[in-house]
Amino acid sequence: MKIERRAVPPLRLCLVVLFAILVVFQTMSLPGQFRHMAATEPDMAGWRWPLTALAVFCVLCAQVVVVATWKLLGLVREDRIFSEAAFVWVDAIVAAAGAGWLVLAGTFLWVGFHADDPGVPMLLFLLTVAGAVVVLVIVVMRALLRQAAALRSDLAEVI
Repeated sequence: MKIERRAVPPLRLCLVVLFAILVVFQTMSLPGQFRHMAATEPDMAGWRWPLTALAVFCVLCAQVVVVATWKLLGLVREDRIFSEAAFVWVDAIVAAAGAGWLVLAGTFLWVGFHADDPGVPMLLFLLTVAGAVVVLVIVVMRALLRQAAALRSDLAEVI
């Protein structure tokens, strides 16, 4: 049994746990946090729903990545990762990561122009740059997968 086949079940277990945690954040923790913020800081109460929507959207992007990764693991297990079916899920990961990054970048810009203290904008800048790196690495990995799929297809034709 190849190592990737042995790694798939524990990784799937981790994905299930991660998805469950994301659901808890999406349905209870984040809305509750912004409800508490609105109650304790009435001047910020108007931001409760926009911030909740943005946070829930970012969690949704992470959930899309988890589901797409689950599907890609199924393709790995079936030895079909170099097929066209993989690109649907890789494209979903790229789109979700890109959408999450756009929200993060927009948040960074808005906070950066309205902040009095540089701490939060610096943290958001760090996260924005790290997010850009992750998205760009995913795009490069997608290109590598495309090349590997083409090479495997060419090799199959030769054999």
